[in-house]
Amino acid sequence: MKEYEYVLPDMIESRSFEIIEEELTSRGIKLKTMASDTECIIKSGPVYKRVIHTTADFDYVDNLVFSEDALPRAYELLSSGCVIVTDTNMALAGINKTAINKLGIELFCYMSDGSVIAEAKDRGMTRAAVSMDRAAKLNKPVIYVIGNAPTALISICEAYEDYRHSGGKTDYHLPGLIIGVPVGFVNVVTAKELIMDCGLPYIVSRGRKGGSNVAAAIVNALVYQLTR
Repeated sequence: MKEYEYVLPDMIESRSFEIIEEELTSRGIKLKTMASDTECIIKSGPVYKRVIHTTADFDYVDNLVFSEDALPRAYELLSSGCVIVTDTNMALAGINKTAINKLGIELFCYMSDGSVIAEAKDRGMTRAAVSMDRAAKLNKPVIYVIGNAPTALISICEAYEDYRHSGGKTDYHLPGLIIGVPVGFVNVVTAKELIMDCGLPYIVSRGRKGGSNVAAAIVNALVYQLTR
């Protein structure tokens, strides 16, 4: 019988992070961020590590990227009790509610909303795209958490472009932060590149990798920095 490492149940997570740290060191990997600020580099470390913990995939060290203003903006929004809107109920379920409640943050996912379903059918759009239109009308700072639907990211970009060209819509509110990590093949890479080029604060997983579990892991990593 092969030997295995005995770890107490309440120590499994901390042991996992020890292994991640050991493997990062053994691979000569230094955590990267687009920000040059040392404080931002330190603060981004927990995000990378939690995503690796969630996926067991060290590729995220290279493909998870931040706009220069992403981390300061994220902590500012989360500390002030913003709204988080997800594109899937899976991402919504994966976000730690105890931590979120400590910060007074509201969570929404409109994907199962009857009016969103009907509007998406009438307009020939995905529910994710219509959900982003709904979120853009909230009169509060919003963090968009996208782990599945590239059409959600495209919708955000299109709405922002319309806003810029029209000189400002009264019913449109600029995204506070976009966490764009959809997984897949159709328009996934293009949608992420659009987000990185549009000028809004973002955390994005470049390429095809991502998912609702990654999206939730990023939110949890940020929230834990403020609540633990």
